[in-house]
Amino acid sequence: MTQSAKSLFRATKAKPVLKGPGLALDLPKHSRPVEQRREHDFYATGQPEAVRALLHADGDRLRALGSVWEPACGDGAMVREIRDFGLPCSASDLIDRGCPDSWTADYFSCYRSRGRAIITNPPYNLITARDGHGRWLHHTLNLHDWRYCALLLSWEWAAGRINGLGEILDRHPFSYCYLIRWKIDFTGQGQAPQRNAWFVWDRDDPRDTKSNHPDFRFLDRHDWRQPDLLQ
Repeated sequence: MTQSAKSLFRATKAKPVLKGPGLALDLPKHSRPVEQRREHDFYATGQPEAVRALLHADGDRLRALGSVWEPACGDGAMVREIRDFGLPCSASDLIDRGCPDSWTADYFSCYRSRGRAIITNPPYNLITARDGHGRWLHHTLNLHDWRYCALLLSWEWAAGRINGLGEILDRHPFSYCYLIRWKIDFTGQGQAPQRNAWFVWDRDDPRDTKSNHPDFRFLDRHDWRQPDLLQ
């Protein structure tokens, strides 16, 4: 065998697979743990600052409308704040979670709003593009009798386009959003990883939002009970 042929043989000869302690091939495989979501995607809005700040910002508009419906009331965290603000607030949920003066109802079986305004933190699995196909939003937009709707959602929610959510938002863009400039701890287990916002549809908005971009606004920790104090 010539020298050049020997070199070619060595280059193409299969190399043995090395095994032994400490090699990457022998390390156990780790997978990211699957996050366990709560039953019916219930994440109570335990911190009242988010709705207090919304009432501070849009209180005049809400008082003019005169009534609110919270259709995912949970334990009543937001309902109590709205009622303390002085507005009648109807409250319902799929399951009775202890909210005072509330009733159980499937939101998708309701075809008229129980208030002139809707304020809620909707179930995550029914509002997202990935899982919910924007079903909650689609149903809300088809409800009669409301003029104002504020949904508390992840800041990134409006960027979702799959499963029809993008088409819904293209046809029915929100009037404006409030970027909440602090993080809300929904679980009570520490600092939240995401930013949230109030997305607001106002059917009496004089601007033509279908041909203009929705307004963007900041929301700080103002409290309607102390209008001039930044918490």
